[in-house]
Amino acid sequence: MTSSFDWSAGYPSQRLPVFGRNIVATSHPLAAQAGLRMLGAGGNAVDAAIAAAAAMTIVEPCSNGLGSDAFAILWDGKQLHGLNASGGAPQAWSPGYFRDKYGEDARTPPKRGWDSVTVPGAVSAWMALSEKFGKLPFADLLAPAIEIAERGYAVPIVVRQKWAAAAALPELTDQPGFAQAFLPHARAPHVGELFRFHEAARTLKLIAQTKGEAFYRGEVAQAIEKHAREHGGAMRAADLAAYRPEWVEPIAKHHAGHTLHEIPPNGQGIAALIALGILSNFDLKGMKADSTEAQHLQVEAMKLAFADTYRYVSDPSSMDVTPAQMLDDAYLASRAKLIDRKRAQDFGAGNPVKGGTIYLTAVDERGMMISFIQSNYMGFGSGVVVPGYGVSLQNRGHGFSLRPASPNVVAPGKRPFHTIIPAFLTKNGLPQMSFGVMGGNMQPQGHLQTLVRMLDFRQEPQAACDAPRWRFNHGLSINVEATMPASTREGLRALGHQVESFQDSYQDFGAGQFIWRLGDPAVEGYVAASDPRRDGLAAAF
Repeated sequence: MTSSFDWSAGYPSQRLPVFGRNIVATSHPLAAQAGLRMLGAGGNAVDAAIAAAAAMTIVEPCSNGLGSDAFAILWDGKQLHGLNASGGAPQAWSPGYFRDKYGEDARTPPKRGWDSVTVPGAVSAWMALSEKFGKLPFADLLAPAIEIAERGYAVPIVVRQKWAAAAALPELTDQPGFAQAFLPHARAPHVGELFRFHEAARTLKLIAQTKGEAFYRGEVAQAIEKHAREHGGAMRAADLAAYRPEWVEPIAKHHAGHTLHEIPPNGQGIAALIALGILSNFDLKGMKADSTEAQHLQVEAMKLAFADTYRYVSDPSSMDVTPAQMLDDAYLASRAKLIDRKRAQDFGAGNPVKGGTIYLTAVDERGMMISFIQSNYMGFGSGVVVPGYGVSLQNRGHGFSLRPASPNVVAPGKRPFHTIIPAFLTKNGLPQMSFGVMGGNMQPQGHLQTLVRMLDFRQEPQAACDAPRWRFNHGLSINVEATMPASTREGLRALGHQVESFQDSYQDFGAGQFIWRLGDPAVEGYVAASDPRRDGLAAAF
């Protein structure tokens, strides 16, 4: 596959592609090193991913924690598997529960605090992946994270930026346990300052000793319930004990001789598939990668995809339509016809019924590849941290609706609409690339833009990763990176796009990691790209 890329194409960057037979790519070097330790000890890609994910809860707490949710897609050497480890609502939650507490005008659960917390699923993902596919003892996988939490680490630049921004928000700093855990010296750590997280180390040890049982059915679960009761939350140990992650079959769409795979709803991965399916109705290869025409078509396809995703996607048990209906080729061709090459539009949902996140990926020389993502959402999530245990909890409950007519209306045990999405690419039924992009609704947009660059414009993974991106907001509004060619920005404005340039790539345009299989993993190996928008690292041997 090396000949399919134009290796001379490039953009301003601090990154070069990394080649190797065993690779871990994350947004923090210490987590990548944790994964490599497992590979060096005889573990496989799944062992490496779990070790890296555990380390990430310590080194990037502004994006994820022990109270995160997670998803994964992996190739075990023979077939793809999907894992949905997003948690459900506490049994006490209902529209009436929230209206009684927050008034009849409330449209969603709150953004922060205990009433934004659903059952955290990330630890269950580690457990399930290790049990089904891991080689090393589960406790060994958490050893690097425990060591980092106890010894501490120097806070890097990008993490500190987000940490400091959170420290300025009373909606976070006023949450129970937040300041105690994350504001040492009554402030965010400075760049290069040592940060230790002994309470999280305690919980990691309990998780390691019990293979996760302490978190869902033991000491940690009891501590979570106690803290919730003390602060008016509805989470109970019984909610945690009843939770199980779900193995799922990924959904897919073909494009340019390859197949993109995403986790099915309740996540937004289907948005990337819809947009790619719409673009398959246009001859992108006949255009230039950074031209106004190519960027306009991608923006419009993404708008159409989001219109359907936000209208229909929820927990599968309450969806009005099926993913198959939303991805039907004829339906997507009809949606493609709505795109006007000469002007930007604000699209509504169609009718297919006719008939704050970390990402990492790891591969090994035996051919196993895993795409893994976990998140607390919105930077530090709910802001709630369980004292004594360092469990920083996500705020995915904010993704529910309180409107009875919405397919995403809150209900006991139901999973909310989710933004975090791992991705996987195959060709002719064989694995080609494990990849993902971080950043709320930027994730499917990043999947789309980087894939189009690789598959249609032959840009190698690092170039596709470095290239300037746009981000659709709403209506006709898009943000574009300042490095986008001026002629392209002006061309988009001339078509009616409301274009605003941004320098802050980390906050607005996501970041990702990509590992592309070059051939036989034991011979040619892989090539990896790590996004310059983060402190990430692709480490290999």
